[in-house]
Formats: sequence, structure tokens, C-alpha cells
Amino acid sequence: MKRMFRTVSGFKTMMLLSALTALFMALGYTLGGGGGAIIALLVAAGMNLFTFWNADRIVLSMHGAREVDAASAPDFYPLVQQLAQRAGLPMPRVYVIDSPHPNAFATGRNPENAAVAATTGLLSMLSRDEIAGVMAHELGHVRNRDTLIMTMVATIAGAISMLANFGLFFRGGNNEGHHNMVASILAVIVAPFAAMIVQMAISRTREYGADRAGAEISGNPRALASALAKISGMAQRIPNPVANNNPAAAQLYIVPAHVSQMFSTHPATESRIAALEDMARDMGQAPALNPAYAAPSVAAPRGSALNPNGVAKLRRSSALDPLRRD
Repeated sequence: MKRMFRTVSGFKTMMLLSALTALFMALGYTLGGGGGAIIALLVAAGMNLFTFWNADRIVLSMHGAREVDAASAPDFYPLVQQLAQRAGLPMPRVYVIDSPHPNAFATGRNPENAAVAATTGLLSMLSRDEIAGVMAHELGHVRNRDTLIMTMVATIAGAISMLANFGLFFRGGNNEGHHNMVASILAVIVAPFAAMIVQMAISRTREYGADRAGAEISGNPRALASALAKISGMAQRIPNPVANNNPAAAQLYIVPAHVSQMFSTHPATESRIAALEDMARDMGQAPALNPAYAAPSVAAPRGSALNPNGVAKLRRSSALDPLRRD
């Protein structure tokens, strides 16, 4: 069943990625004929090649992330290390972002060059079980190689928007036929919207897969569900300057800063929680005391003291703790 789920998910992703590349080429053809389509394909290949080697550095630098180790993050780093072992993955580089906005993401071109990051806001808000669920979700992205796929998707989608703006600006003054002019205008207007739809479809597919993988790695689907509810509630209230300045960054996060059922890169949080509840029942986990999780009312605890390096002490919850050392 797991293998079939991954096969179907992977096939759907590749089909959508192919559609995105074809859309980029079609826009190039509309603006420049056959030569434009070839140039568009070459540009897409070049951008993806650059992104393949530099995506992690770009993303981490964008967020001002700092790398930590077992000495500077004595609670957080070993937790990620234990989860990576459970997932059968090489130990990723671990980063902390000094931001009150609660979120986390993974990046890197493959499991051997992966990095995971979490904000201080997330580390201070969640219990140890919940943090384990979040980081297991991010390691699920690494194991499923979503980090490379999503970076490629963001690169091509960004290129489509850039090319559309370029075409709209430079085609407006041409004395070409009326029908060609209308076709060009429609292309540069419709293409970015179509790219956004494809990008959302790919991202939503990968998020469900990472939730499933994260629940399997941590062994506690309800802890991840609880974390999603808390993060979703607070992410709407606490500003995220990086996402505001770079909207494409929203697809990196475990929960986007602005959740919209129609135009979000992620599935609805309620749907993700329901899927995790189904997993918990299948695994024989005891029913949650509060299935709704009271997400919107949860705030970061006032007494969450940070150590001198800015990494929150991980609070051990009273819930089932599958990562507890005997």
C-alpha cells in the first residue's frame, strides 16, 4: 500500500512538472515562435541546474538561518538525529531561524545534502512530541526527495511569471495582427495563473505524502496533527517578513503564512489533521482528549526560556512519547 501510494504520488508529480515545463515552452512559443520555445526550454534547464546546486544556500541565506550542533542545541539537534536514524536517512544539517513566526522547512538537492530548519517561535511553542512530529514531516520531504522537486517547481513557476511580464511589456507596442496581439495578451495573463494552479497541485500532493511519512517516522500521528493546528493558528497572527517579500517561499513551510482553501500551496489544515487522525486510528493510538486541538487559542508559552544560543528548551508533553529513551 505504501509503495503504491508513493508510485501514484510520484507519477502525478512528474506529470504536473511536465505540464509546467510545457506551459513555459508554450509561452515562449507564443512570444517568440519556435525559437522562443527552444530558448524557454534552455532557460528552464539552466535555471534548474543552477537551483540544483545552490537552492539550499539560497533558501537558508534568505531566512538568516544559523547552523547548530549538539553543543549549541543540546535538545533540538539530538532529536533530529534520532528521527533521521529512524527514517534511515543521513544526518542532515540542522538550522535555527531567529523568528517568532512558528514554522519549519527542509531543503537540499538530495538526502546526502539535506538541511532542516525551524524557527525559535516554533521551538518555544510546541512540546517535544509535537516538534518531533514537525521535524519528522520535514525529514519525510527529504526521504521523498520533495526538496528538489519543489525547488524546481518554484523555479519554473517564477520563470513563467517573469517571462509573462517581459512579454506583456514588450509586445504591447508591436504593430502585429490583431489576433496575434490578443493571443499574446491572453498568453501572458493566463500562463502565470495556470502555473500557479499546477504549482499548488504539486505542493499539495507532496504535503500529504510528507505528513504520512512524518507520522510513520515519529510514530505519533496525533502529535503532528496537534502541531499543525497550533502552527496554523499562530502563523496567521505573527508576521513572516520572508514570505511577505518572497511569496514563493510559502511552499517551503510546513504551514503557509496565509491559508486559503482555493489558492494555498498546501491542503487545508483541517484535511491534513483528519488524515492524520485516520492514521492514528489505524495504528491503534488512543483517541485524543481534544480532537479539535483548540488551535486558534494556543499561544507560545511565556516562560519558554531560551538558552544563550537562542534554541528553546524542548518541553516534554504528557502525551504518548515514542521517542523517550528507556
